[in-house]
Amino acid sequence: MASSEKYIQSKLDERKLQGNYRALSPESGLIDFCSNDYLGFARSTVLKDNIRRETASHPQSLNGATGSRLISGNSAYTEELETQIAAFHQAETGLMFNSGYDANVGLFSSLPQKGDTIICDELVHASIIDGARLSYANRYIFRHNDLESLEGKLKNAKGICYVVIESVYSMDGDTPPIAEILQLTQQYGGHLIVDEAHAVGLYAAGLVSHLNLQDKVFARLVTFGKALGCHGAIVLGSDMLREYLINFARSFIYTTAAPFHQLAAIKAAYSLLKTSSADIAQLHANIGLFKMNLCVNNAYPLLHSDSAIQCLILGDNHKAKYAAIQLQNAGLDVRAILSPTVAQGSERIRICIHAYNTSEEISLLTSTINNIIHEI
Repeated sequence: MASSEKYIQSKLDERKLQGNYRALSPESGLIDFCSNDYLGFARSTVLKDNIRRETASHPQSLNGATGSRLISGNSAYTEELETQIAAFHQAETGLMFNSGYDANVGLFSSLPQKGDTIICDELVHASIIDGARLSYANRYIFRHNDLESLEGKLKNAKGICYVVIESVYSMDGDTPPIAEILQLTQQYGGHLIVDEAHAVGLYAAGLVSHLNLQDKVFARLVTFGKALGCHGAIVLGSDMLREYLINFARSFIYTTAAPFHQLAAIKAAYSLLKTSSADIAQLHANIGLFKMNLCVNNAYPLLHSDSAIQCLILGDNHKAKYAAIQLQNAGLDVRAILSPTVAQGSERIRICIHAYNTSEEISLLTSTINNIIHEI
């Protein structure tokens, strides 16, 4: 019998040889151009003070939830918070999960059944793919943002059909034609589900609400670990969907609920978001400044994106890693995104712009990138 250690070592060696070996690294102290903290909430002293006041106003709260929400981990505070969040996003109701991964796995593993169909954009998040794999539904992939490709899959759909997209794609930063996708989905009797993880904050309550399509979308996924600067997620939809997930979503049923401190942080973050129009405007101004100062060429294109996520395609793991190292040596925290996280040939540096980045920091970033492009 083969040794497990030999198998593990061979796979690690193979990954190192391919140039896509992953390793954890501690905080760097560099200028942040890689985190999802788009509005600066994770580092906000105002938010930290608000969380402290919220927790202090509930001295009876426990350190831990003590169990799943169906056993001992539920509270009136949790349910009131879900109601408040749903109202902010103009949804009927919502159900919170411990993470965005839990939310997507719970929804997609429990809702579609054998004989149903899930149709996903080819660039949806791994958590959606994993959830869909756990279902017994037929699964199809359509070309990224391609309506013709989507329609071809819709024509072959059986049972109840769910079309799944993101409103801002995490590795490309672009946005889909949501209204057109929704119309096409409804034309074939399907239901649209939108993951809004990277759109909340950029578009306040998300792109679906920004486009006034919230009443036509079947469900939305909102995470709290990006622009909101804390942790957790919520599935937004109908009261009936909420009750269904409580009864059938295993990642909700069989896990300890979030502790009070996490709930207080989420509540405080939403209160801050309601007064953050200036930060959102600054974020968009910084995105525009970055794009204006960058000198790209056809060999190394910048993907089209109006979001905080900006990606320069270098097409090779080694080039992407070299560029990231050069940027880090200049004091800029930019990371390489390598295959297999992205398709081979589309390796890149992924740059996240934030409301708190100064014009001087953005100028240093763009001038360094411009020099790297001429070197490689």
